[in-house]
Amino acid sequence: MAIHFTESELAARRARVCEQLAADGLDGLLIFRQESMYYLTGYDTFGYVWFQCLYLGTDGEFFLLTRAPDLRQAQQTSVIQDIRIWVDRQGADPVAELKDMLADKGLSGKSIGIEWEAYGLTANNGRRLEAALDGFVTLKDASHLISGFRLVKSEAELAYVRRAGELSDAALGEAKRLAGAGVDEGDILAAMQGAIFAGGGDYPANEFIIGSDRDALLCRYKSGRRVLSAQDQLTLEYAGVYRHYHAAAMNTLIIGQPDPAHEEMFQVAHDALQGCEAALTPGRPIGEVFDAHARILDHAGYQKHRLNACGYSQGTTFSPNWMDWPMLYEGNPVVAMPGMVFFIHIIIVNSETGLAQTLGRTSIVGDLKSEPVCHSNPELIVR
Repeated sequence: MAIHFTESELAARRARVCEQLAADGLDGLLIFRQESMYYLTGYDTFGYVWFQCLYLGTDGEFFLLTRAPDLRQAQQTSVIQDIRIWVDRQGADPVAELKDMLADKGLSGKSIGIEWEAYGLTANNGRRLEAALDGFVTLKDASHLISGFRLVKSEAELAYVRRAGELSDAALGEAKRLAGAGVDEGDILAAMQGAIFAGGGDYPANEFIIGSDRDALLCRYKSGRRVLSAQDQLTLEYAGVYRHYHAAAMNTLIIGQPDPAHEEMFQVAHDALQGCEAALTPGRPIGEVFDAHARILDHAGYQKHRLNACGYSQGTTFSPNWMDWPMLYEGNPVVAMPGMVFFIHIIIVNSETGLAQTLGRTSIVGDLKSEPVCHSNPELIVR
């Protein structure tokens, strides 16, 4: 079996969730987020693109409803014993089958939590589910119940985060080695991802961002590659990934002679990153991290060239993205605690001049301060 945590740790996680369900007056939870399933049972799949649901009762009992291709996936990657299969056929109705299973558990008239906010529950399936369970049970939104527990990592999880940080460093090392005039972006991308695979890592939950020239101002992946010019800029956002735990980082590399504006932008980004990491301390609201970001960039005259968030939690995430809850934005009241993990990114993009400068890395909140897990020196990289 390919389970990356001890059965006792997984059982303890489920027990904590069950205690919270009871405290919230709920009799069970319908789980649709793949991250939640992985966290509670080890179940590792991309089968959530079809209808599947993990049910966890307040009494600790749990079962999985999924399709046949994920039967052995669940058997070999999780501690789930009760695996129910809905059959692919014309007129198949897994929602009705789930209702029957809940009825068999004696849940008619009970209050059930549900993860409405989940990539594993499409709007269409959500509407069907809500209609089928109307009058049968009372559904209550519990989308962030498990996310709240996932936010603070165990020592076993933090070991995976630190390994992901090492793989992130390895990826940047390949980019620094290859980047230069006449180099194809695709070769850089292949080498970065190859370093992660060679180190035992995984696919990221979303594509790496790579863009040069004016595409260096983009904050998303797009299809298409170009060859780097003698004078260029190359923005990279990437993540080392180990056992699905991510450690994202971000850099803009300068090809050729740095523009003085690039050098200034880097210094401001460096100061902002240092200020944000200093604000990421236990007992303080994470909104203060964004406050540091905004204060330093705005004071330097970059208010209209920055974003309205400067990062987010990191952990185990599945496609389509590696961003986890919560985000670092103005006024976020979530209080930082030891064991939380955040990716802080400083993104300065000037559409008027066409120049970009980015800098970011992932850190663990420690007992007194934050601990970066990406150890590459935050420097202006010139190739």
